[in-house]
Amino acid sequence: MNKINLIIGTGILGAYLSLELLNNKEKVIVTSRSKKKNYENFKYLKIQKKIRFLKLNIKNKNEIEKVISRYNPNKIFYFAGQSSLTKSQKLKKETYDSHFVGTKNFLDVLKKKKSTCKFFKANSGYIFNPKNGKINLNCNFSNNKNYYIQAQKKTFKLINKYRKFKLNLFNLVFFQIESPLRPKDFFIKKVCLGAKNKKLIKIGNISTFRDYSWITEIVKSIFLTSKLKSKNYIISAGKKISGKEILNIAFKLNNLDYRNYKRIDKKFFRKNEKKILIGSYKNTEYLKNKFNFKFKIFGKKLIEKMYKSL
Repeated sequence: MNKINLIIGTGILGAYLSLELLNNKEKVIVTSRSKKKNYENFKYLKIQKKIRFLKLNIKNKNEIEKVISRYNPNKIFYFAGQSSLTKSQKLKKETYDSHFVGTKNFLDVLKKKKSTCKFFKANSGYIFNPKNGKINLNCNFSNNKNYYIQAQKKTFKLINKYRKFKLNLFNLVFFQIESPLRPKDFFIKKVCLGAKNKKLIKIGNISTFRDYSWITEIVKSIFLTSKLKSKNYIISAGKKISGKEILNIAFKLNNLDYRNYKRIDKKFFRKNEKKILIGSYKNTEYLKNKFNFKFKIFGKKLIEKMYKSL
């Protein structure tokens, strides 16, 4: 275990990536705002005892510098950040600080140290305006005023700007990432729980198409991408599925008609919501060409996997 990975944040993505890195014989250090956490995601994966947890204030450059100087990580994965589009409108400062300010502090420390460490920032496909429903790195930025989208867009541009200092910086852009650890109010998990428990569920627009990927394939992709040179990457299955299709698949698994168990609630609708928002399949051709890896869990298979995991 000679390679050290520093993961900022204790969320689902960080937990599953920790497992992937450990399986590849690499050392993992995870930071959080508090050491009093129970680290439930890591307990679920049965890896809590294999990881060193540190308390770190991402708004404090001195703390960041001390951690980097002490452990000298080969890779830093910045997966902290307020992750809800809806909550961001009420948590504006937290959203901005957790994405932009925290990232900038790390970049300033890496610049000061002239570090060769690889730095990865998780970002959202929502920062782009799709062309014919599909997103690639040539798409224009979104003009959506949502605070989460604006904070992520600004951070994406910051990463690009700091590359001029010869830092190894990666923007990793994702769409919806699914796992059993998703909160119960996220669409696919909510639908599968409703189907399994024969419960009425309140949902929003089911006519939109989105790009859902399974967590283990995402972290495998991240690990493979970390072997490459620094630039921006969009990582997703690149397959679309509608809300209506998800409902139909999930409820059929329990021999039910979803139309008897759904209630459309306008409060779940989003302003200026795009009908189709998916990543182009061409975004991840590099994974197939370089590593013979391609996404296999999407659509019906992904819904079945979520259903069976609950």
